[in-house]
Amino acid sequence: MSNDTISDMLTRIRNAILVFKKSVRVNKTQTNIQICNILKKRGFITRFYESNTKKTDLIIVLKYYSLEESPKIKKPCITNLKRISKPGLRVYSSYKKIPKLLDGLGFFIISTSKGLITDDDARFFEIGGEILCCIW
Repeated sequence: MSNDTISDMLTRIRNAILVFKKSVRVNKTQTNIQICNILKKRGFITRFYESNTKKTDLIIVLKYYSLEESPKIKKPCITNLKRISKPGLRVYSSYKKIPKLLDGLGFFIISTSKGLITDDDARFFEIGGEILCCIW
């Protein structure tokens, strides 16, 4: 059990993708729910729901796709996840200084006064904040 629930969730998702698991169980916190909402809206996960056995857990159903030339081979929609701002070293940025991740193929999740939003939304609303993680 980790005190940094965001890092814990990202690590569990990364490890589940490496072994092609269909779903992964993470701690249920408001921040994790908001991150899952963003991942679902962006099409990186199929869905997420509260566990029936433990009300403190969240089940994330991961999304995979198959290539046209070889339909039997499944590839994860999430290539990688990386924690940027950590409890020991916070990273803040204004909306003007948020970089584009892989020319728009990936995105940053930013904690702002409006809640958790993506880097595109932060530029649109002209809001800076703490850069939590990046996903591509």
